[in-house]
Amino acid sequence: MLIVSLSKKLRQPIVVVLGHVDHGKTTLLDKIRGTAVVKKEAGEMTQHVGASNIPISVIEKVTEPLKKIIPLKLTIPGLLFIDTPGHELFSNLRKRGGSVADIAILVIDINEGVMPQTVESIEILKSRNVPFVIAANKIDKIPGWKPNPDTPITISLKKQDQATVKRLESLMYKLIAQLSNYDISADIFERIRDFMKTIPIVPVSARTGEGIAELLAVVAGMAQRYISEKLLYVEGPGKGVVLEVKEQPGFGTAIDVILYDGIIQERDTIILAGLNGPIVTKVRAILMPKTVTDIRVAKTELKTVELVSAAAGIRIVAPNLEDAVAGSPLYVVPQESEIDKYKRLVQEEVETVRFRKDVNGVVVKADTLGTLEAIINALSKRGISIRIADVGPLTKRDVIEASLVAKADKYLGVILLFNVKPLPEAEDLVKKENLRVFSNNIIYRLIEEYLQWVENEKKLELQKEFESLVSPGKIKILPGFIFRRSDPAIVGVEVLGGIIKPGVPLMKADGKRIGEIMQIQHMGQPIKEARMGQEVAISIKGNVMVGRHIHEGDILYTDIPLEHAKLLVTKFKAMLTQDSIDTLKEILKIKSYKDPEYMYILKNL
Repeated sequence: MLIVSLSKKLRQPIVVVLGHVDHGKTTLLDKIRGTAVVKKEAGEMTQHVGASNIPISVIEKVTEPLKKIIPLKLTIPGLLFIDTPGHELFSNLRKRGGSVADIAILVIDINEGVMPQTVESIEILKSRNVPFVIAANKIDKIPGWKPNPDTPITISLKKQDQATVKRLESLMYKLIAQLSNYDISADIFERIRDFMKTIPIVPVSARTGEGIAELLAVVAGMAQRYISEKLLYVEGPGKGVVLEVKEQPGFGTAIDVILYDGIIQERDTIILAGLNGPIVTKVRAILMPKTVTDIRVAKTELKTVELVSAAAGIRIVAPNLEDAVAGSPLYVVPQESEIDKYKRLVQEEVETVRFRKDVNGVVVKADTLGTLEAIINALSKRGISIRIADVGPLTKRDVIEASLVAKADKYLGVILLFNVKPLPEAEDLVKKENLRVFSNNIIYRLIEEYLQWVENEKKLELQKEFESLVSPGKIKILPGFIFRRSDPAIVGVEVLGGIIKPGVPLMKADGKRIGEIMQIQHMGQPIKEARMGQEVAISIKGNVMVGRHIHEGDILYTDIPLEHAKLLVTKFKAMLTQDSIDTLKEILKIKSYKDPEYMYILKNL
């Protein structure tokens, strides 16, 4: 039975930092850690693999100047910040029904506002139901801003000129309006009464440290008030998620794990996902960074520990981890008799993300389960079906599957690679089958490139189809420009409306067909088309003679078949110029005398 510890009722919340590239995620994390280092007492701060634990005593010291403004009584033991920012990494912090992350800080450059990766971050946070705080960063870049290093924003604002404060307010309102386009109700943190309904925005400078106090206070306060049930410190078998798989010198393959629940110790049996099914293994060693005076010191020195409690970032050394999958759930098995049960748990969880289906759909390969899941969600939202979703490099089998789809649907017979490469034999087959491969290490760019390609290809296809139709065209035979009377007839014409091209049939104003344009010449050179206003020479093949069938000054039209006319009106109307539409109306009216269906089309034009 799991026992809730009375001495430690809450574990520290796991905090992640995400946002668009260059909006200051890493700088903000560094500033929070640096501030914590300055404010800590000896032995107070603990360092983890891939995470930094900032104890409550440090948060209280940083937020001390805010006591009168934000009365905060903290009961959480601290905040565990995941060190590597970015939504790709955040994607790996996955567990059934949500995320391992308890709360997030979404960093937005106040001067740039919402950007593509901001939107992607918002989508992932929403899909995982993770509460978040917005850090409106780079306030020090606002024209006229006077820096007040490491000062709360509420105090720093009082030292700014009124014009600078107005600029900040204007940027904040602009950001709030932008966020509302993505169904995010946000406001400046001081004005919020219900933090469950409105996302707080804290103006900060990751460079000067202004606003860091308020940011920590809001994050800690929200975690404590709204997610305390998730933070119950449970003494039981550990649960974690694999962040990365790496080589540990002297130990072999190791995994970096965020332990979000329970306890793990040496010699425990653990189960996690592997490329070829669940991996069952025993913990040989648990590694943690040695205590250092400065958290920013390189984290290469690790020591072994016997036991770790959640929440923590740890490195686990165990046999048979070579095929471990990043983003995989990890369970400590309480009893050997329960191994099969936990294997099923892992398998079921992984199979919701890794799958092969007999459908026409794209092939997706990613480096981790988390990023794979994020890509699947993004594609599904756009209604794009998926045939294969898997982790690891592109294999020959994947390429064969994609080529089968390409034969039925070229838009779905493609391969999307996120942070992985093709195996040599797969690469050879891709070239042989002439398949489209999209590769990127930013999710939104990967999907954007694919969608852009689909759009461009469809436009080209549409243009090709449009160009294969007989276009509306109206010409006048110019008096004095009869160059040859027959076989073929060659005459000078003025294009009065629409377009004429070689190969299109011509008819007279009474609807009688009189031949087909062979060639169009301008200044003695053949051209592919002639448009309204141009004067050109055309040759007309067919049993046509000038003076008998056609005469100087005659008006001729392109003779549009019924199916072409239907398509021009229903599918390609937007691609017709106004003079082409006017000409088409005349042609439809002429054709309707012999075929009433043309009149029906005319009514719909």
